[in-house]
Amino acid sequence: MTIAGSILLITVGAILYFATNIHVAHVSIDTVGLILMIAGGAGLVLGLVQQGIWSRRARRRSSGEKPTRE
Repeated sequence: MTIAGSILLITVGAILYFATNIHVAHVSIDTVGLILMIAGGAGLVLGLVQQGIWSRRARRRSSGEKPTRE
């Protein structure tokens, strides 16, 4: 999941959670919105961690250092 996709999930979840008054049988729209916001937040954190790992590897290769095992 990319960072943009995570932000999209957070946005859609917030709209469903805070800005709708729709009542659907057997489905809580508020709960669906909350789940989307949590999934988007988790995806955002994981995307930022992955971005940090890849940028650190790219810096090592460009500076000529040998990669070490972590």
